[in-house]
Amino acid sequence: MTFAAGLRPRAILWATAAAVTLGFLITLEIAARHYGLPGPVTNQAKEVIFAPKSGPLLYASMALMMVVLTWRQRFIAAGAAIGIDVIFFLVRWAADAKMMFGNGALWVMLGCAVIALTRRTGQERTLLLKGVGLGLLLVAGRKTGDTWLLITSKTRPNVLDAYVATADHALGNPSWLAGRIVRATGTVGTHILDYVYIQLAVAAVAVALYQLRNVAAERRFPRHHLVRTFLVIGLLGPAIYMIFPVVGPVFAYGTGAFGTGGEHWAIANIWPNTPPPLSAPHPVLYDDITPRNCMPSLHTAWATAIFIHTRKGPRALQYAGTFWLVATLGATLGFGYHYGVDLIAGVVFAVTTEAALRSHERGWDRRAIQLVAYGTTVFAALLASYRYLPVLMAENPWFFGPLLILAMTSVLYSYARTTKHWEPTALKPMPARQQPEPQPEPEPEPA
Repeated sequence: MTFAAGLRPRAILWATAAAVTLGFLITLEIAARHYGLPGPVTNQAKEVIFAPKSGPLLYASMALMMVVLTWRQRFIAAGAAIGIDVIFFLVRWAADAKMMFGNGALWVMLGCAVIALTRRTGQERTLLLKGVGLGLLLVAGRKTGDTWLLITSKTRPNVLDAYVATADHALGNPSWLAGRIVRATGTVGTHILDYVYIQLAVAAVAVALYQLRNVAAERRFPRHHLVRTFLVIGLLGPAIYMIFPVVGPVFAYGTGAFGTGGEHWAIANIWPNTPPPLSAPHPVLYDDITPRNCMPSLHTAWATAIFIHTRKGPRALQYAGTFWLVATLGATLGFGYHYGVDLIAGVVFAVTTEAALRSHERGWDRRAIQLVAYGTTVFAALLASYRYLPVLMAENPWFFGPLLILAMTSVLYSYARTTKHWEPTALKPMPARQQPEPQPEPEPEPA
């Protein structure tokens, strides 16, 4: 028997996934170097010593890794991470360097990887490596996304905002309305929405920790959880940015982006006070710095995934998932980062991705194939209509506006109906067998 034949299929799958991920990261690193900037591998390696970009994300990733540890090991890991960060803090304070925490969390994850390879064997090694890989994948996903955004800005000089803004007339230009509402709320509303928007990954980790709470006891991961959906959305979404480059209302129609020489790249400075005029759209040249990351709205897709995965949790988690979805929608529109049609595409994209992942885990059947095919078709139809029918959509808002909402709702309904069919049906208890009432014995006749 050869070595490959002796490996279990699950091990071969994990090895293949690791090789593909590593190859993808190396490819992005080479692409970033082509434009004279560090890629995801270099940026992650720098955070071992230098100030991280996001300390909360690193600690959230470490928390995700610790689901495979015992409580004693968790306290030791958390204490080690905090102690290392205190040392880094003192050194940076003495050197007057940039202040940010998170190095300790990264050191602990790397240390656990070394321990798994040198001090663990068998199932214990596999479980610990899976935990470390899950935590590092979340961090790598963030770095990969940053590199993807860089590539979109460098390789797509023209943007299609005029097409999307024209199609958005069918929905009543919701970004312009939401922008004025957020401004009216003042600094309090702005800070709340900004926190929700920035810390979306941390919210996802909180939900994932609930889903993975029994990993240490059961010594295995559940077949499907939120982190998988999050990573796949982040992997596939930027590829669509390359097909449909859009920068967003605050950049294309506001004061969001200026060139290095001070020139203003916006089509017009009218967001959020005046909706864009209805005219024939055309591609517009834009700067080489602003990411083309609007179509679809991945923040909406991620928030939708959080909402879906909190439906089976306790009541407090369901409320939190609903709040995060609503607040994310308000932030994406209110800050001018997205158009309304971006959000519809993001919801369809998230639901279709979630359906595909669940189908892959439970096995493909006719319902699963139909659901994923339908979601993919609706998503492609949305992108095609935004690109080739924007004027027609803007001129007939009372038809195309409800049609867009109906298309999104139909995908949601199909997902809910199909997944309900997948749920195991509880057997109803059989009714108790009716026992005949005891009849009184007849009295003996007198002699």
